[in-house]
Amino acid sequence: MNKIVTRNIFLSALLILLLVLVILAKGRSPFGKRESQFAVGSQNEITRIEFSGEGKKLMLENKAGEWTVNGKHETRKSGISFILRILTEIKIKSPLAPDLFKSEITEENIEPVKVKVFDKNRLIRTFLVFKTGTNKYGNVMKRSIGSKPFIIYVPGFEGDIGSAFTLNELFWQPYTVFNLLPSEISEITLENASDPASSFLITNKRNIYTLSDTKSLLAGWDTAQVRRYISYFTWIPFERWALELPLAESKKIESGDPLFRLTVKRTDGGETILTLWKRTIDNSGTTDSDRLWAKTGEKDELFVIRYFDIDPLLKKKSYFFAQ
Repeated sequence: MNKIVTRNIFLSALLILLLVLVILAKGRSPFGKRESQFAVGSQNEITRIEFSGEGKKLMLENKAGEWTVNGKHETRKSGISFILRILTEIKIKSPLAPDLFKSEITEENIEPVKVKVFDKNRLIRTFLVFKTGTNKYGNVMKRSIGSKPFIIYVPGFEGDIGSAFTLNELFWQPYTVFNLLPSEISEITLENASDPASSFLITNKRNIYTLSDTKSLLAGWDTAQVRRYISYFTWIPFERWALELPLAESKKIESGDPLFRLTVKRTDGGETILTLWKRTIDNSGTTDSDRLWAKTGEKDELFVIRYFDIDPLLKKKSYFFAQ
């Protein structure tokens, strides 16, 4: 009887020991927790994100449910959702061998973006992002300069997560060209380079409108059509910034003849000049039938805009006359 009791006690102790070992094994990282823990746990609330690198800094901060960039600009909701998803879902795809890190990162002089993540004033995660396009995922990360490098990805997402670790303020602001009420607009000029005779000028003085061509006032136009056209300026978005373009390519596009130039003067004295160019999608010169290159006088970067979004503004003079 004693032997049976002893054996049962031994087996019970052994099972408990195995259970403890399994629990510990599940909680341990095969690469070392300190060097491989990148994702922010669900027990934390992300309220501030800081990026730094190449002598620049950028801060995203949530105050009372509203995110701002560098404490002064409204942020783009999809941009914030994207970076929060990355910070909570990133996983290790594989380690990066030291010789590959040397050839792909060190020898290419790729400077890291340092990332700090806060829950209120408590630092909960910090790591380095080395943005490179030499592998499918294009993202190499380290917990610190001296730690192991890893290729990082987000399960179920096939895009480049490295694009979210940018210090460019424009990326984080709303992708909006126009956001104006009719009462805020004093003048609209649309220049159509391919059909100059269809160009027009609309003026608004205390809700009294005039329509002109490039030379003189016009008569017989439909006031309702003019009012409808001006209402389209309440929200005109664009797709994305063309940040990937080399400077030489951007200059080449900007020096070319535009398709349209749209000038909007506001009642507060401000002015936005939107210039649109044909966009090609490959080296063969194939025209992109869905998108255009664009730039406003207020911004220094080219962006991509869809015809679907800008088409309501690209009317001809004949649009304002009864059909």
